[in-house]
Amino acid sequence: MASPVPTPGHLRTLASATLANTVGLGLWLTGSALYLTRIVGLSPAEVGAGLTVAGLVGLTASVPLGALADRYDPRTLRAALQLLQAAVAASYLLVGSFPVFLAVAVLDALLVSGNLAVRAALVAAVGGPQGRVHAFATLRAVANLGIALGAGLAAFALAADTPVAYHLLVLGNVASYLVSVALIMRLPAFSPARVAGGPPRVGRALRDGPFLAVSGASALLSLHWVVLTLVLPLWAVNRAGAPPVTVSAVLLVNTVLTVLLAVRLSRGARSALPAARTMRRAGLVLAAAMLLYAAAGGASPGLAIGLLLLGTAVYTVGDLWHGTAGAGLAYELADPAAIGAYQGVDGLLTGLTRTAGPALLTWAVLDGGGAGWIGLVALFALVGLLVPGLTRWALLTRPAGAPDRDATPSARLATATAGQDDAEHPRSSL
Repeated sequence: MASPVPTPGHLRTLASATLANTVGLGLWLTGSALYLTRIVGLSPAEVGAGLTVAGLVGLTASVPLGALADRYDPRTLRAALQLLQAAVAASYLLVGSFPVFLAVAVLDALLVSGNLAVRAALVAAVGGPQGRVHAFATLRAVANLGIALGAGLAAFALAADTPVAYHLLVLGNVASYLVSVALIMRLPAFSPARVAGGPPRVGRALRDGPFLAVSGASALLSLHWVVLTLVLPLWAVNRAGAPPVTVSAVLLVNTVLTVLLAVRLSRGARSALPAARTMRRAGLVLAAAMLLYAAAGGASPGLAIGLLLLGTAVYTVGDLWHGTAGAGLAYELADPAAIGAYQGVDGLLTGLTRTAGPALLTWAVLDGGGAGWIGLVALFALVGLLVPGLTRWALLTRPAGAPDRDATPSARLATATAGQDDAEHPRSSL
């Protein structure tokens, strides 16, 4: 089994930065709701409304900040953004009212959304054409481990349930950003994908219909994330009759399998057509997982628990295939001089889908029951089956320049990142 621990090199450096950053993320995700309600004094409705508004506004930063990573060194840009994130994270200590919370949350969401696009550009710059999908999978495994560690550490603050404990939790998140910045700056500087002053490519990314079609299909499949984090816990307890602890077991299975399998399942998605076939498999496997989840609704409690856990194991395979295939397609179909802008557009579509997902899926599945699950099965299967055809269409519209169109994007990106030979090896990137 491929190890999620990278060998010494750029990949290990960025993986260490990711681990530090996601430990802080785990701290904040676990304790933020209680901190904002029990310590700050906001109502749950205010927290929910504020985060929804912030999330929608934050999506607007994805494309422009991704485009900046095409113009400037993505390493330095990511470090700068994380310093700003540290300052915003510390600002939560000053929140005492809803307007202040909303302002801080909006700033936080803008930086998070933009930084995801910049991170994608950094992965492309450091990983190179042959190593970026492997790097993406490695970082995903490390991120899951970091979030799990952070959630475990946050349990101490939640157990203490005092203002000091929650304040330390916030400061721990701030410190994680600073450690991550220090590690990121150990990486070498990378030349931007296009020369400063060159023609802007943001508009091209937004007008690239074939790319939007493939990315939009991937975004639709990303609804599975809403199923795991929101719909399934409610379905498991309220409809399947499983004990609440089952939700923790489901998330634990997903986390452990992600850490163990992310790198192994990333193979075969490093160029466009193989990535499209992987996306097709992902859609079909995710559809099978939805069938197992649906079957738990009419089973005895013991059988329901078994179906939910089995479904989650199947789901995780589909999730990992979708993640690596989505990354591979977003890189391979992008203009090599506008990697950041294209990743920003890809993130924007995913963000819009995940924003609409909670309301749509709770209505369709929790209210619709079996019919809702069957609709979700059909959606995932159909979208997965469509992706290879959409990808072939997209490849026909890419600029010609090599006999093998499927290899052309990688070849062009290799030219755009010439001089970065050390970053090309899949085991030493990042």
